[in-house]
Amino acid sequence: MSALSVDPLWPRAGGWPASTREEAPDAVLLGVPAWRTSLSPTGAGETPAAVREALRRYSPTIIGPPPLDLNAVLRIADAGDVDEPDGREGEARVRDAVAELASARLLIALGGDNSATYAVAQGRRSRGLITLDAHFDLRDGESNGSPVRRLLTEGLDPRRVVQIGIADFANSAAYARRALEAGITVITLDEVRRRGTPAVVGDALRIAGGGDEGSRDGIHLDIDVDVCDRSVAPGCPASVPGGLAAWELRALVRGVARDPRVASADIVEVDATADTVDARTVRLAALCVLELLAGLAERP
Repeated sequence: MSALSVDPLWPRAGGWPASTREEAPDAVLLGVPAWRTSLSPTGAGETPAAVREALRRYSPTIIGPPPLDLNAVLRIADAGDVDEPDGREGEARVRDAVAELASARLLIALGGDNSATYAVAQGRRSRGLITLDAHFDLRDGESNGSPVRRLLTEGLDPRRVVQIGIADFANSAAYARRALEAGITVITLDEVRRRGTPAVVGDALRIAGGGDEGSRDGIHLDIDVDVCDRSVAPGCPASVPGGLAAWELRALVRGVARDPRVASADIVEVDATADTVDARTVRLAALCVLELLAGLAERP
């Protein structure tokens, strides 16, 4: 990264202090650099560090009006990275690390590939799941293509799973039938555009929350950036032309994060080593971090 200007009247995002046991943060970042079980070659293990660096390019300010400095209204901490998060032993380390951060109102996991979703959601004891993803992630085995199936196998109620952005020509009929037969709510890419983000967010939160707005059951949000159009997410191995625009993803992320039942989120499937020279995919992932924090700050 080139040297960034210094202006005392223009604070930067990121650079948040390490988490401590003495003070519970409102939000905490946790790197989960999973990559070893990816179905396609990836350098996603390098991405948490790249996202942290990209955050410094942005201000923590919501324009409003009135303007709101996220650093001023939220206690934000960074818990560092989980060492070697892949495989059964690595997943156990992820679950333990997430559980240790239970006091935070919102945990933000920086992936890594989509296999991270499984252990993060388990560590947070999530009862509902919303995915922003072009793919079902219902494959057999243990990989970045299987976290949703694995969570269902471990007892997650499929009636509280909502998959937003599922795309034509990015899935097989077999896995589409598997989602239908399980009772998962699927909101396709075309439906998102036809109905608009506010309506989709409202339905997703109602379903993932079990229909009870007063429930405190945790919802996990899986943000697979390959749901976006390849022009804005070229660093995602599985992104395709025609996916969500960057603004659509950001609106969905902030809309979901406004709900107090959302206790955790992950940002996954970005390969920082395959990004463009301008790092547009990593920068979008960093903006998703800020949209999550903005949603948290805007909660009732």
